[in-house]
Amino acid sequence: MANDRIDDDRIEGSAKNLGGKFKEGAGKLTGDAKLESEGKADQIEGKAQNAVGGIKDSAREALDGKDRL
Repeated sequence: MANDRIDDDRIEGSAKNLGGKFKEGAGKLTGDAKLESEGKADQIEGKAQNAVGGIKDSAREALDGKDRL
């Protein structure tokens, strides 16, 4: 496999999702509803960005496989 690189959107999305989980937990712990909501929103955004990166990876893999035929 010439291109084993993971798309940057997957990495950034995973990081955003994880950060959102921490933010949500901190909001719950401190009783800060706004922080908790921001954390949930960050998680949704991170999951969406990760999904976009997954689609890009799949497309790249499909194109790489087609070149080998």
